[in-house]
Amino acid sequence: MPAADAASSGLAPEKGRRGIQSIEVGGQLLLALGAQGRPMPLRELAKAADMAPGKAHPYLVSFAKLGLVTQEPSTGYYWLGPTAMQLGLVTLRMLNPVREATPYAQALARETGHSVGLSVWGNQGPTMVFLFDAIYPLHTNIRTGTVMSLAGTATGRLFAAYLPAKLIEESLLEDERRLGPDIAKPIDADELQEMLKQVRRHGVSRAVNNPTPGVCSFAAPVFDYSGNIVLGMTLMGRTRSFDAHWNGPQATAVRACAQEVSKRLGSPAHSLAQANSKLGRV
Repeated sequence: MPAADAASSGLAPEKGRRGIQSIEVGGQLLLALGAQGRPMPLRELAKAADMAPGKAHPYLVSFAKLGLVTQEPSTGYYWLGPTAMQLGLVTLRMLNPVREATPYAQALARETGHSVGLSVWGNQGPTMVFLFDAIYPLHTNIRTGTVMSLAGTATGRLFAAYLPAKLIEESLLEDERRLGPDIAKPIDADELQEMLKQVRRHGVSRAVNNPTPGVCSFAAPVFDYSGNIVLGMTLMGRTRSFDAHWNGPQATAVRACAQEVSKRLGSPAHSLAQANSKLGRV
């Protein structure tokens, strides 16, 4: 998402405004602790924040008084304190995945010229909750509220790749009952597993001329702070103007956009690998 769009959406601080430099400098220590994700000795922490230990120590003393950091008695290592954790929990409770993703999805539609959809896992399966039209609208039957086929759409395959296998098995059976065999597109179990392996390998799912002829799509996962998929972001376009390669500009754009939203939701940088590991998949 461009910096201009992020700033106008309230996603990034405005440049040029006067701030308090000492807070910005000391804040690098908190950012370093968050980035490393573990307790750190003073020298290592100071180095990660690009400052001398002697300069870092007074900041840490003040942060400790506020409960933003704590020092382990046995090792002397510094870690995030109770106040920092409380602030984080309040933020996580207030986060709404769809709301956080909306400005990013809108920007992606503008930048690429393709349609973008946001989907969640509903009681009937992957459900489209928002659609942002491209410059030239697509002729598809997808609307807000549409429940997507698990095996026959990029959106469905995305959720199938990152949700527990038992849930997906039950949903595939429900898919055929609800949509009928023509739309649900029954698929061999081995073929489906190979398809889902590709999704996890590339970090996006893909559908070419399926379920709508002349339309291609890539869907990317949005993860929350616990590494669970909470949202699907799908980029859709006409086949003749849509690069269907796994590492083409369309796949790269939606993958990067979904990763930015994941960061907003507190997802770790390695969320894709974490999700695969949690499910025992490759």
